[in-house]
Amino acid sequence: MEFGICFKGFVEPERAKALVRQAENAGFTYCWFYDSHILWRESYVAMAMCMEHTTKMKFGPCVTNPNTRDWSNAASLFGSLAKQSGNRFELGLGRGDSAVRVMGKKPAPLARLEEFTHVVKALVRGDEAQYGDAPNPIQFPWATGYELPVWVAAYGPKALSSAGRVGDGLILQIAEPAIIKWLTDQAIAAGEAEGRDMSNFGVMAAAPAYTGDRAKGREATKWFPAMVGNHVADIVEKYGTEREDIPKALTEYIKDRKGYDYSKHGQSDNPYLDFITDDIVDSFSVLGEIDEHISKLNALKEAGVTQFNIYLDNGEEEKIISDYGNHIIPAFQAQADEAIAAE
Repeated sequence: MEFGICFKGFVEPERAKALVRQAENAGFTYCWFYDSHILWRESYVAMAMCMEHTTKMKFGPCVTNPNTRDWSNAASLFGSLAKQSGNRFELGLGRGDSAVRVMGKKPAPLARLEEFTHVVKALVRGDEAQYGDAPNPIQFPWATGYELPVWVAAYGPKALSSAGRVGDGLILQIAEPAIIKWLTDQAIAAGEAEGRDMSNFGVMAAAPAYTGDRAKGREATKWFPAMVGNHVADIVEKYGTEREDIPKALTEYIKDRKGYDYSKHGQSDNPYLDFITDDIVDSFSVLGEIDEHISKLNALKEAGVTQFNIYLDNGEEEKIISDYGNHIIPAFQAQADEAIAAE
């Protein structure tokens, strides 16, 4: 299992540089950024800065969408960041949430997400691609053949199918092993039905982590199930609650949800948190003492997770990175070394 961290765009630049240096030295291999340019500062500027203060860590949005930027502009941005970092850029992609809804716009249809994936990958690679109302194919003369990995965020059956058919990985904003396995199996099945080799398909669990006192951890991460609930509400509206391919555990917890304030997206002072119980916070996040983290992360690994991405905005960020670097990441590295030795 690999480990990542994820920032919102309100981290001050000097602190962001210090945190990515600390995280890379601690054994984290990914750094992701929210891409919501109105709520927070532009994330790609921060990525470029942080790339200059690391040597191995990979960067990307978690997640961008097909509607915020013109596609050739987006592909040029992604390809440029990959080139200047030595191919340390990967793409997290969804239909669009806070970045578009805060402007009163709607998420992109899945067909548009899939087309965006194909066009952007082709342009970054250096191939010709045509899209929208562009009269002629577009090609970057400076592209170097980089094969851009695309992680697709999904919960619902159709989005999971898109992730399996066009993505290189799946992003699941939750740390509940049973739900993750259920959703991952659907994405992999869709990819296999398309004739794809899914043996290297990545699965990211993106969720908060907090080491130490569980009660403090719950309070610090209570915002997260509310954010997830906003996506789940879309699924319930579209599919209802009686489908076999949508876990009951994922839909039942939002039955008392009353709304969501996008101006407080992903924040603990969001006014719509009353429906979140302690059990839900425990289920969706990774909390408790070091041994409890290791135990839950092993369960996530068994469920198919290949990367645990910590939403690093719950307080005590330096301590969390340190605890993972000193105790948790070495435990999983030891497991990997034992597996290699046993082969």
